[in-house]
Amino acid sequence: MKHCFYNETVGFFYNNSRKELTTYWRTKDVLVVALGLTVSVIVLLTNLLVITAIVINRRFHYPIYYLLGNLAAADLFAGIAYMFLMFHTGPRTAELSLKTWFIRQSLLDTSLTASVVNLLAIAVERHQTVFTMQLHSKMSNQRVTILIFCIWVTALLLGLIPSYGWHCLCALDKCSRMAPLYSRSYLTFWAVSNLVIFLIMVVVYTHIFIYVKRKMTRMSKHTSFHPRYKETMISLVKTVTIILSAFVICWTPGQVVLLLDGLGCKSCDVLAVEKYVLLLAEINSLINAIVYSYRDNEMRSTFRRILCFVCYRNSRYTPTVVKLNTTDRRTLSQNGHFTVDSSI
Repeated sequence: MKHCFYNETVGFFYNNSRKELTTYWRTKDVLVVALGLTVSVIVLLTNLLVITAIVINRRFHYPIYYLLGNLAAADLFAGIAYMFLMFHTGPRTAELSLKTWFIRQSLLDTSLTASVVNLLAIAVERHQTVFTMQLHSKMSNQRVTILIFCIWVTALLLGLIPSYGWHCLCALDKCSRMAPLYSRSYLTFWAVSNLVIFLIMVVVYTHIFIYVKRKMTRMSKHTSFHPRYKETMISLVKTVTIILSAFVICWTPGQVVLLLDGLGCKSCDVLAVEKYVLLLAEINSLINAIVYSYRDNEMRSTFRRILCFVCYRNSRYTPTVVKLNTTDRRTLSQNGHFTVDSSI
């Protein structure tokens, strides 16, 4: 029968994993917390702005924008989770109970998982709309709601599993170095799961990229196609490139470090880069808001309305008139559907 250490302190497990647990604030601890809190505040504000814009503008009441809103909510949650971590790190870690430590880690795991899975859902939705030559998918509000529900259920399950059994409180030899109360097998599972999602996203966006490039090549041979369509295609290619680049830069280092720790690499100094790769993953929550929202003209316009609300508070609000001008015209395909006119 296994002996479990439920009554031990956090420090006991840190000592077991040989992870340093400081009792005073060092310069690098202060810098990490200051930088972390700054990033968290910016993440909270930018994603709150995205959610507000989607709520107040009826032109955003479509499946893709509901998914964008859910992505912003996940990143907002990630900002809160990371801020909670900053207030419970450094010398304060030793003061945590086992329950509080698990809550701290579960918040991070849940929020980051929700963000990654939501990115995959957006990639699949964009793939569907691009290949059917539509501006918005035909997914019903009910199906979008179910999809969003499934995203959060998946995130919660992956985030809470360690607290309900997949830990090393009863097997000290299997404890992780980066997360001394987690089992290395869980870290391996979590890292591999995210890497699989990443590979699927690469395949999906690569397919979109190749399709768009071929479409543009065929269109360039004709002079009758609408110039707005070419502009949209070029914008879509740029967005796809930015999405993949940001995702690779922000997520790959953290997943590799987690995988190395999970596999028990003895020669890998994972603790030296632990805080930095986590911060890098958190920065992706800021980049998401910029890439998926700021590149949308209507979204930018809504942002300006929100930010300049104080300037217009004494004036009477007049709803935006929907016009099909030269910069917002959507080209009809032969089957009567709107072509893609979004850089998302």
